[in-house]
Amino acid sequence: MYELENVLRPYAWGSTTAIAGLLGRPASGGPEAELWIGAHPDSPSTALTSTDGVAAGDGGRQALDALIARDPEHYLGGESVAEFGPRLPFLLKVLAAERPLSLQVHPTQDQARAGFAREEAAGVDRGAATRNYKDDNHKPEMIFALTRFEALCGFRPAAESRAVFRHLAECFGLAGLELPPLIPRLLEDLAQPDEPAALHAAFGRLIAGGENVAQATASIIAALVSGASTGAYTAELSTVVSLNEEYPGDPGVLISLLLNRISLAPGEAVYLPAGNVHAYLRGLGIEVMASSDNVLRGGLTPKFVDVPELLKTIGFEAAGVPRLGAESTMLGQEVFRPPFREFQLQRVQLFPGAEPVPLAQAGAAVIIVVSGAVMLDSPKGDLRLERGASAFLPAAEAPVNVHAVAGATGPALAFAVTTGMKA
Repeated sequence: MYELENVLRPYAWGSTTAIAGLLGRPASGGPEAELWIGAHPDSPSTALTSTDGVAAGDGGRQALDALIARDPEHYLGGESVAEFGPRLPFLLKVLAAERPLSLQVHPTQDQARAGFAREEAAGVDRGAATRNYKDDNHKPEMIFALTRFEALCGFRPAAESRAVFRHLAECFGLAGLELPPLIPRLLEDLAQPDEPAALHAAFGRLIAGGENVAQATASIIAALVSGASTGAYTAELSTVVSLNEEYPGDPGVLISLLLNRISLAPGEAVYLPAGNVHAYLRGLGIEVMASSDNVLRGGLTPKFVDVPELLKTIGFEAAGVPRLGAESTMLGQEVFRPPFREFQLQRVQLFPGAEPVPLAQAGAAVIIVVSGAVMLDSPKGDLRLERGASAFLPAAEAPVNVHAVAGATGPALAFAVTTGMKA
């Protein structure tokens, strides 16, 4: 087992205090958006290898992707290598959003492979702002809320979105204001009997942007801030106002009205398959995904938006919010199993004197402690982790048990990720 040092991404939308507060360390003074725990080549964790004779000569530290490359079957397990190749198939992030992230969607595996090959063949630099596919992998993901977590997630039924725009039209009529021409056109789009076609038409009209979308957004915002009734749509229309404060006139402001507006309580989770349009708005959570950085953006961002590629990637089916319930495997342990083979998330809470919890480990695992301290033991040795510490658990060292630390005065809480394969 290897304790890890991890890369902190300082994106501008990140909280300045949330990750530091969770992990019990001083804040850096700048935005702290994502803590990456894994072996993604863009920001691999560093494994502390000073006690590992096999890795001797590396100065006691080695990038986790390089360590795994020494002996993939030892570190990942033969079944994982056979299915996912010689790379850690998942990535864990601690995510802290103080401001909205971009509206985005992730490709399917086939789309990622084709898009990556196409851009490689065209010679598009992997660091270019116009690059869509950074790697050849898909990026299904899930988010577990540590605090109240606000998000947009997937298309709502076209009829529900139409009702919101119809309410806005009525507000303009009651106030004697000129109705922006965009609203009747969206009402026509959303009235189409084929729901995917209706959502595609409305989304396509908005993502095209231009002066008519910017003007309509400005008119709607002016009506709302001057006291127009939000009716039954307070959450949705308040979100429109707050998004416009961050990204005035951006197409994503009104696109938000096509999407499910969700609020997760601490302990709740959702999963996001390929094609799901989403945006995290605010909150602290544990995010888990396949090891990829492929993102097609659709607004709420100054970054590149490739509209044709985006439209090919989105699934235009309305669906309920893909909530993910926990399976309680034993006292103190919950397992969240999304319908993806690359990963599952375990939440382990141990009170002083509690019996040890065996991790449901298939292949390699990573673990982070967010409260108290734990002791890990395996057939190859043991490792103590304090609050804020994390570790990589090779497949060859399973099974691993998580123990409460003797003499502890409060509960310990840790999150572990392993593959979604059967242990």
